[in-house]
Amino acid sequence: MAEMAAARERIAPYVRRTPLIDLGLPLADRRVFVKLETLQPIGAFKLRPALSALLARERHALARGVAVASSGNMAYGTAWAARQLGIPMAAYMMADAPLTKIEGVRRLGGDVRFITGETWWDYITEEDAPDAPELLINPVTDNGVLAGNGSIGLEILEDLPRPDWVLTPIGGGSLATGIASAIRALQPGVKVLAVEGEHAVPATAALAAGGVVQVEARNSFIKSIGGPSVVPALWPIVRDLIDGTSVVTLAQVVEAMQLLFAKAKVVAEGAGAASLAAALHDPRVKGDVVCVISGGNIDAADYVSVLNGQVPVAR
Repeated sequence: MAEMAAARERIAPYVRRTPLIDLGLPLADRRVFVKLETLQPIGAFKLRPALSALLARERHALARGVAVASSGNMAYGTAWAARQLGIPMAAYMMADAPLTKIEGVRRLGGDVRFITGETWWDYITEEDAPDAPELLINPVTDNGVLAGNGSIGLEILEDLPRPDWVLTPIGGGSLATGIASAIRALQPGVKVLAVEGEHAVPATAALAAGGVVQVEARNSFIKSIGGPSVVPALWPIVRDLIDGTSVVTLAQVVEAMQLLFAKAKVVAEGAGAASLAAALHDPRVKGDVVCVISGGNIDAADYVSVLNGQVPVAR
């Protein structure tokens, strides 16, 4: 708890305290709130963990710059944070990452280095590391990253002290871990549900198998969640913090993205809207439900498809 409070204090001059909004949906058994991390300066929650991780370091440790392996938003957030601190930054990204995130990193002065999905996974799981001078920040397991994500949970409970459920997308697991850690420390009776898309369900598979397993990860317009497995180093912590997982279809995510635009004029990317899709369709979820809308960085062509009610073509 002390680490999360410290992280919140150090990132406060840079990030926005995002609102928690009641969507006012006409549902008999649940009231749905959205935590709008889309309103951060980079359009995603990743600014919090990126800043927290960098500001937790001594200045001399960052002298040669910082690097991160990311499918998009963490690279964007790290580029933004590095620019604020006046240090060089490199992003190891996949070529099929959303163009809006690639261009965002470059606009902020980041050096984009394209890698394969397999190399990206090796960097995240620390089975390999790039041969480069920058300090490599692990976007999933770094303590500063986890503490920064916990600041979201602290804000949720300040605005709604006793929700029944908190729903968060899960990819690598750092967002779910940070938020759930804050919830467990302050309101242990609140249920935390981690949400995956049907294109890749490593957390659901790991819960069913009782351990880390490999799954088929199909390509999808949803880029920020879904990998070949959970991150082994973090999984034991995630498993003990969450109350389960929920799997949503791509069509349900599109529906949630449309609803966010219609009800709140919020642009959300696929992973960002996954928690709302689960809140609408998972029969377990009742009462006061908080959905973390994690980001809104989606390519324009994909969003046009969404607004037309179509699942964007995977690239």
